[in-house]
Amino acid sequence: MSPPMTPGEILLEEYLKPMGISQNAMARAIGVAPRAINEIVLGKRSITPQMSIRFGAFFGQSDDFWHGIQVECDFRAIRKEAARLRRGIQTAEALTA
Repeated sequence: MSPPMTPGEILLEEYLKPMGISQNAMARAIGVAPRAINEIVLGKRSITPQMSIRFGAFFGQSDDFWHGIQVECDFRAIRKEAARLRRGIQTAEALTA
């Protein structure tokens, strides 16, 4: 089974390529540096809430659509570490008992 697509892969494969829009053209249209779009596509940069609003306006989607994809991807990546992150944490219930 192949790993789930990243937000950048979704952007490129499901939006830009089928629509015939270059990364550079999208960057110019939403007022960001072309490098920002390229780094998202390459998985080197996350989609921030501000960028999500720009993407939503560009594609006619909700402001939080792309940020939601990013958060889902981030949680998929961190789930492997969840047990380690929880280790040693005292609960609120334990503090109030």
